[in-house]
Amino acid sequence: MNDQHTLSPVGLATVLLGAFLAIADVFIVNVALPTIDADLHPSAATLQLVVAGYTVPYALMLVLGGRLGDLFGRRRLFIAGVASFTVFSLLCGLAPTAFVLIVFRAAQGAAAALMVPQVLATIQSATQGQERARAIGLYGATAGIAAVVGQVAGGFIVDANIGGADWRPIFLVNVPVGIAALALAWRSVPSTRAAEPAPIDGLGTGLLAVAVLGLLVPVTEGRTFGWPLWSWALLGLVVPAVAAFMLVERRLEHAGRHPLVPPTLLRLPGVRPGLAIAMLFFSGFAAFLFVAAIAFQIGAGLSPLGSGLALMPMAISFLAASLASAALTARLGRDVIAVGAILQTIGLVALGATLWGDWPNVDALTLALPMVVAGFGQGLMLSPLFGFVLAGVPAHRAGVGSGVLTTTAQSAQAIGVGTLGSLFLSLSAANSLGMRDAFVIVLTLQIAMALVVIAATRSLPDPAAVRSEAAAGGPLAEEAELVEAA
Repeated sequence: MNDQHTLSPVGLATVLLGAFLAIADVFIVNVALPTIDADLHPSAATLQLVVAGYTVPYALMLVLGGRLGDLFGRRRLFIAGVASFTVFSLLCGLAPTAFVLIVFRAAQGAAAALMVPQVLATIQSATQGQERARAIGLYGATAGIAAVVGQVAGGFIVDANIGGADWRPIFLVNVPVGIAALALAWRSVPSTRAAEPAPIDGLGTGLLAVAVLGLLVPVTEGRTFGWPLWSWALLGLVVPAVAAFMLVERRLEHAGRHPLVPPTLLRLPGVRPGLAIAMLFFSGFAAFLFVAAIAFQIGAGLSPLGSGLALMPMAISFLAASLASAALTARLGRDVIAVGAILQTIGLVALGATLWGDWPNVDALTLALPMVVAGFGQGLMLSPLFGFVLAGVPAHRAGVGSGVLTTTAQSAQAIGVGTLGSLFLSLSAANSLGMRDAFVIVLTLQIAMALVVIAATRSLPDPAAVRSEAAAGGPLAEEAELVEAA
């Protein structure tokens, strides 16, 4: 039975803090890579694994982490995730070699996959109505702000060289924050779980793992290793693994058993178009932050601190948009995402024009206005998106619903860095002019993706209509009942 506990403001802040830690740690490493390279002297392939070693296990285990929360209790899994994330952050900060750092980064990513799905699942199961909508909006804001702030904070920390420790404090800073989150979680996070916990779908979990690994490992590591045969073999496994996964999940659901991802969940209004929009947004967003970290430091000659300051206006405007998104969503409905995509497009066009005219003499001041406009648009897109996707998901399926959404987001980030990031690295030459051209090309592709998002918003339902019709027993409720029956 679900424990009928409500999520207090302190409890909400606590679970959002856990999400912030996990998401920021994806990006905080970007600006530290040159310093890690100088200290540990890894090969290019090994250095890339410092990033991929976290993101691949993180994406791989998110859906399983959501199901485990449904099964064993979300509060319990959240606390276990925070505790292990804190321990492995400490070990990352103390790692003596690049290989040891990669091992602990992988463990850190697995811990994040236990922690993050419980955040949305707890919100879904312990809140209702407008309170739930606001909480989900805050989660969306946290996800975006953590990405930008992680990169900004990384620049500050690396440049400060605290105690002569170079890059290590970017991991060690997680320790006191994690301890505080643990103390708060013990007292303030409600204990919720699925009313009828489903057993783990071993075959479905294995097939999904093959599909995720087959996609993410080549796109994140293929270029670094020179696209060897094994990378193409892994990519060749993706389509058959996905087809087999869908077949197994459909048969399990028809047999009245418990698939890892019930196919009827994907039929709920807003889920499929919302996941498609999330894929476009997160892939472009992550690629932009990755490319900016390299281009600003290596191409424009900014310090890690200067690179962080260049992104600061984006972080501030993203936060402002997130705070305003609830009121704007109430007024504009699904069009708020289209408005955000339009503003993002305007900001990226202005940023490309600034780079083209002033490169390499760019800094936080010259980039401020385009960053503000782009960041405000991104905040308007991301904060409401989670609510559109999850509006019709039943509370007792919150774990699997949040796992699917966060897996999509995390996989999209890895794909964005692996594809657009690799394109940037391939196109950019050793001189700043080549890097400028490569940066502008990546921005152009991101603009094209934003235009697709504008068109795709027409397929999203209004969350309020989904909730009210489901409560009244309309057609949307029938879809929810199918998911419940699964």
